[in-house]
Amino acid sequence: MIYTGLPTRRHTEIELLTKLINFDTSTGQSNLRLIEFIEEFLANLGVQSSRVYGEAEQKANLVATIGPQEKPGYILSGHTDVVPANPAEWKSNPFVADLRNDRIYGRGASDMKGFLAVVLSKVQAMVGADLNIPLHLAFSYDEEIGCIGIRDIIRDINSWPVKPLGCIVGEPTGMEIVIGHKGKRAVWVDILGRTGHSSLTGSGVNAIEYAARLISYVRSIADEKASRGPFDELFDVSTTTGQTGVIIGGSQVNIIPNHCGLEFEFRFIGADSGDDLIKQVKDFAHDELIPEMRTAAPEADIKFRTKIAYDDLETAPEDPIVTTVKSLAGKNSHSKVSYGAEAGLFSRQGGIPSVLCGPGYIAQAHQPDEYIELEQLSECSIFIDRLIAYCSY
Repeated sequence: MIYTGLPTRRHTEIELLTKLINFDTSTGQSNLRLIEFIEEFLANLGVQSSRVYGEAEQKANLVATIGPQEKPGYILSGHTDVVPANPAEWKSNPFVADLRNDRIYGRGASDMKGFLAVVLSKVQAMVGADLNIPLHLAFSYDEEIGCIGIRDIIRDINSWPVKPLGCIVGEPTGMEIVIGHKGKRAVWVDILGRTGHSSLTGSGVNAIEYAARLISYVRSIADEKASRGPFDELFDVSTTTGQTGVIIGGSQVNIIPNHCGLEFEFRFIGADSGDDLIKQVKDFAHDELIPEMRTAAPEADIKFRTKIAYDDLETAPEDPIVTTVKSLAGKNSHSKVSYGAEAGLFSRQGGIPSVLCGPGYIAQAHQPDEYIELEQLSECSIFIDRLIAYCSY
């Protein structure tokens, strides 16, 4: 990539984003090479960082503090993982940054290595600013499969003697301030019936048919929410939603299927409880479906396994983290988004007031030819400059 003619500030952001895109940190891949790169980058600027491991030793979070550790400060948080990319669907190599038309193309350019690149490009300025309020860097793994790694960071932060003032999660919001996102519960269900010849249906328990009834019940909850609420008009989809996305079962039409697997989800607003929604479905299975199934097959059962569970974000518009970020970003408005993020976990499990604000747009995320506009990187750069100045007073 050639950077000739670009301003020095933008050169640094682009150079760092180029390097970050080059690391394939797709879901299922290790992120340790990227973590090692960031560790060395920070160390060369005199910043000590520490890894926070989860159960998987091939992946790690990274945490660093710049400024006085004995004072409350702000967290700048982002995830290092990206969704997989199929090179056949891309016009360029998804793991080689491609600069064209004032955009940088590459997997993770928008979601969310662009934010990481801008933050890293400002570390030298943070170090030289003699910060009065510290800035904490929190870079996580496996956000894309259920906000896994950040939970270990939050447990670590909960042991700090001084609680942070707030957290800015740099998800791609077009640098708008987002004060709320939906939570999610995704559950895998195994329906266990009894097989037999399809001409003798009374002797078996058709697992697919009971799966259909469970699916219909999930749909009925979603329909009830859509018609009666509660509603939150700041979301583009103003209610809690539910759907079944996967179903597997059966072998051929003349055999009663004794097993069916399915996965359903709820994406819920703050006025609802994800755990209560799942309990409704489990109660329906245990109170109505299982007793009926066991009249023909005592061994029949329905088993639930939670696959994804993360909290919603609900930050008050008047909270200091919101007013501060609005001031630094030069924005007056705020919004909520229907996708999930790590901010809800910072808020609910860490007690840290949080917002989303980062460069790029969610519409470009998870797509072939994902990109981020240089203008967005520049706007984020100005925002971080203002944050540094604010923390230096």
